[in-house]
Amino acid sequence: MFIYTAKFSKKKAVAAVLILGIVLTSVILLAGSQHNDSTDAAALSAVVRTNEDRITYLEGLGWTVGTEPVEIQTVIIPKTFDGVYETYNALQVRQGFDLSAYGGMEATRYTYQITNYPDSTDQVVADLVVCRNRIIAGDVQSTALDGFMHGLAYPKK
Repeated sequence: MFIYTAKFSKKKAVAAVLILGIVLTSVILLAGSQHNDSTDAAALSAVVRTNEDRITYLEGLGWTVGTEPVEIQTVIIPKTFDGVYETYNALQVRQGFDLSAYGGMEATRYTYQITNYPDSTDQVVADLVVCRNRIIAGDVQSTALDGFMHGLAYPKK
């Protein structure tokens, strides 16, 4: 067994604490500055207990939606993903979510009509997948036959 002792003066101890504080602050600032714009929409998985909370979340992303969901559906997240779920989860991961942690769990999908989608005449909806009052996934999609799907972020012009 080895015992190592060190003798610190108050001056050295204060200097060590200050240096540690500067290093920690730098790490936090550096991590915060390296976020990806594609994750802005979902990076803060919101707690949503009510319809108003879900609407506020979508409005915070720039969407204008109807006052009530057009559909509410219970879904079971599969334990293993097939091609479709792998593709959908890849979209979720790009925006800061990951459904793989919820395999086998029950969630609720809330679908809202979007009324301000830019340059589109098709019906466009936003889906929020909620598990235990927390948004765990979401997307925006056109309901047209040749429609589109993307993350929750409002499209940049």
